[in-house]
Amino acid sequence: MLNKTLLPQSVARQLQTMIQSGELKDGEKIPSQRELSLKFGVSRPSLREALLTLETLGLVKTEPGRGTFVTKSGSPQARDTGNWRYADSYSVFDVFQTRVMLEGEIARLSAGRLTHYQFDLMEQATAAMEESWARQDLIANVEADLAFHGIIVSACSNAMLRDLYEAVRDKLTETQRQPIPRTDPERMKASVGEHRTIVAALRAGDSEAAGAAMQAHIRNTAQCAGLAP
Repeated sequence: MLNKTLLPQSVARQLQTMIQSGELKDGEKIPSQRELSLKFGVSRPSLREALLTLETLGLVKTEPGRGTFVTKSGSPQARDTGNWRYADSYSVFDVFQTRVMLEGEIARLSAGRLTHYQFDLMEQATAAMEESWARQDLIANVEADLAFHGIIVSACSNAMLRDLYEAVRDKLTETQRQPIPRTDPERMKASVGEHRTIVAALRAGDSEAAGAAMQAHIRNTAQCAGLAP
C-alpha cells in the first residue's frame, strides 16, 4: 500500500496525465472532490494534497465558490505561482532565506564526503530533470530536483543539520515547486547548469565553492519565484 506521502503524489501524477493528454482540457472545471475520491479510491485529505501540489505547479486553479479549473496554457511569465500553503506559519521569502543558509552550509559540509555512487545518482537526477521538463512532466521534474538535493543532505557531516532539513522538508519541497509556473526553458537550462556547478565543486572537495554554488542556485530559484532573499 502507498504511504501517506506517495499516495497524494500518485493521484497528482494521474491528474497531471489527464491534463497533459487533454482528457481534462484547459479552462475545464475538474470533477468534484467527491467524484475524484471515488474515481481514485483515495480519501479526501489525500485528494486535497494532490490538488494543492497541482495548484502550486500551476496546472490547476481553485476559485472559491466555483471549483477547481485546469490552467495549463499560457507562457510561464504570464502564469501565477500557486497559493503558498504555509502562509499561516512562514512566508515563502522566509523559507527561501532559510534554504540559502541551511542548504549552503549543508553543501559546504558535504564536500569530500560523497561517494562515486552518489555522484552517479546526482548526475542521473540532473538528467531526469532535463528529460522530464522536455516532456512537461512537472511532477517528475520536481521529484528529480528533490532527489538531487536529498543526496547532498545525506552526505552532510553535521547530524543536527540533517535532522533540521528533514524537519522542514515539506516547506522546502514547496519552494522547489513554487517557481515552476514561471520557469521558462532558459531558466530550467540554467538551473540544470547550476546543479552541475554544485557537483563539480563537491567532486573537487571544495567546500567553500560548493556552499557558494548552492546558495547562488537557491537565490536564482527564488528570483524565478519573484523573490530576492
